Amino acid sequence: MSSKSMCTPHGMLGSSPSRSRGPQRCGRSQQRMKDTGAVFREDIRPGLPMLRQVREARRKEEKQQEANLKNRQKSLKEEEQERRDIGLKNALGCENKGFALLQKMGYKSGQALGKSGDGIVEPIPLHVKTGKSGIGHETLIKRKAEEKLESYRRKIHMKNKAEENAAEQFRMRLKSKQDEMKLEGDLRRSQRACQQLDTQKNIQVPREAWYWLRLEEETEEEEEEENEQDEDEYESDDLSVLDKLQILTSYLREEHLYCIWCGTAYEDKEDLSSNCPGPTSADHD
Repeated sequence: MSSKSMCTPHGMLGSSPSRSRGPQRCGRSQQRMKDTGAVFREDIRPGLPMLRQVREARRKEEKQQEANLKNRQKSLKEEEQERRDIGLKNALGCENKGFALLQKMGYKSGQALGKSGDGIVEPIPLHVKTGKSGIGHETLIKRKAEEKLESYRRKIHMKNKAEENAAEQFRMRLKSKQDEMKLEGDLRRSQRACQQLDTQKNIQVPREAWYWLRLEEETEEEEEEENEQDEDEYESDDLSVLDKLQILTSYLREEHLYCIWCGTAYEDKEDLSSNCPGPTSADHD
């Protein structure tokens, strides 16, 4: 044994120096990874375990629902429906007596019925009635629904018609009120003109009491109050406002050759008839 191998511990153990450096290199590489921050760790983000738990809970719930559906006892209606669907999906075979009789008469599967082959090919569809109501009840419900809808439409039509009539009546009343106010204004103008023209001719008393305005002086405030009052000062007379206006304008045209709508006193009757459009307000529109 040499002196070099005796003085070193590796020589004493009989192992090579290169193998003894393995743990040191591993420790150095781990130290470098720690220094650089390149340490591989398990993904421990807080949201992932929760998502896994939710997915697992959903899978368990779906499996439980499937197991419940398989283990659930079907109702009598469901069993009847399944048997009916299976029977309707399968075509009739030779064991069916009706189908066997048709085959003896020359019928083949898929052929149309009838001597000339213009009948139906598919069987008459089956409509199963599952409710407890009697035959014709659905038709009755449908008819009542149609009657209710028709009644609703009729009510809407009547309502719209009533609204249109109300609006038309309102417009007529408004127009009538405006026409009435216009007639009253024309009558007052005619009374003022008559009073002025009669005074110019030294006529002290009017032919009729209502030909002139009342003797006391009228102000604008009194005229506004007069329009607001419900009773007119001439309501006691039998003549209407239109009648009075026609009579008074005729008097002005005959006696004074004056037209209130033209606002002109003409020289003679020929001048009045040739230059005045007419004796009414409509003639001057």
